Amino acid sequence: MIEQVRRIAAFCAGDSGGNPAGVWIGTALPDDGTMGRVAAAVGYSETVFAAPLDDGWRVRYFSPESEVPFCGHATIALGAALALERGAGTYALQTNHAQVTVEGAEAGGAITASLVSPPATGSAAPAAIVNEALALFGYTHDDLDPRMPPALANGGAGHLILALKTRAALGAMRYDLDAGRTLMRREGWATIAIVHAESATRFHARNPFASGGVYEDPATGAAAAALAGYLREIGWPATAIDIVQGEDMGVPCHLHAEALPGQGSAVRVSGSARVMA
Repeated sequence: MIEQVRRIAAFCAGDSGGNPAGVWIGTALPDDGTMGRVAAAVGYSETVFAAPLDDGWRVRYFSPESEVPFCGHATIALGAALALERGAGTYALQTNHAQVTVEGAEAGGAITASLVSPPATGSAAPAAIVNEALALFGYTHDDLDPRMPPALANGGAGHLILALKTRAALGAMRYDLDAGRTLMRREGWATIAIVHAESATRFHARNPFASGGVYEDPATGAAAAALAGYLREIGWPATAIDIVQGEDMGVPCHLHAEALPGQGSAVRVSGSARVMA
């Protein structure tokens, strides 16, 4: 069954970088155990499984260690795969908890895709949880950007958002994987999104993904949706942002996120993709 998995990098920076995802497309979804074993064998941060459902697709996402409710980069990879197999278009997806769409297109060898996330929301994070997360990374409150208070945000999956004043502090991010796994699984977070605003429209991000057994994800579309939704909630001056991620891992990734109008509404997350050998 693993032979059916396509390997596609999402949110590429030109012809390089991007976060690899496994994409399995079949006539019916395998059982949970099989999907978990395939995802572990593929070894990427997520593998998406898709099968026809009514006029769309039933999708589920698995990391090497667990199922996740929603994964942005795997959705972008799925959109690229569907565009290559079935042609450019918008495809309806049913996750475990929400209905989303992904649009894929291919022209001249360039593959692009964009997803529309589940509703995106954000609220202030409790002080005790913030203190615990700061201690995990060795940060203090002085490292935080006061324009973006720590928040619990969701754009299909839960994330803690920590905004830092400086790019240097972001580059210095380190943590203990086991301690991070314990914290993230206890709180139900897919990742902790650590970001720095270079400007109102350009962000740098790192996303520890210990909940899925991955030290760091080079591009995280679900966290991008959560971040853009949170920024809309606090009245950030831009509703569309570009996110540079993966640079500190040597895997450059570019994401574009646009918060759609209306409190709690969806976010459109876009990027390019490439098929991996």
